[in-house]
Amino acid sequence: MLNPRDDRSLPDLMTGLVTDIAGLFRKEIDLAKAEASESLDRAIGSIETLMVGLIFAIAAIGVLLSAVVEGLGGLLIQQGMQEANAHALSAVVVGLVVGVLAWVMISRSLAKLGNRSIRFEKTTASLQRDLDVAKETVK
Repeated sequence: MLNPRDDRSLPDLMTGLVTDIAGLFRKEIDLAKAEASESLDRAIGSIETLMVGLIFAIAAIGVLLSAVVEGLGGLLIQQGMQEANAHALSAVVVGLVVGVLAWVMISRSLAKLGNRSIRFEKTTASLQRDLDVAKETVK
């Protein structure tokens, strides 16, 4: 509380004000650090859960692809193909289809990344303006 009869000098009052403001900023920074730490902890937990989910998804895809290979092999056996040849051919066919799909997706992604390489156009323009102003100031 402010005391109307405070006998401190103006420099003492200013020193106290600066100390109080510095303390306030320190507390705000500590609060921001705590909030950032909590947000980071939540984000890390979400990323861990996402990774576990992705691992299960990859395992499920493997199981489903195995079932497709077995099903295609069974179909080929019914058509009169020898069992060993049917299973080998079905594995090759499924592998090729999955490989082509992967190649298409990867090549499209790489093409998009190549067309949109990381450029800092706004930053470059801003730095160029700053450089021009600095040159004019020096002249």
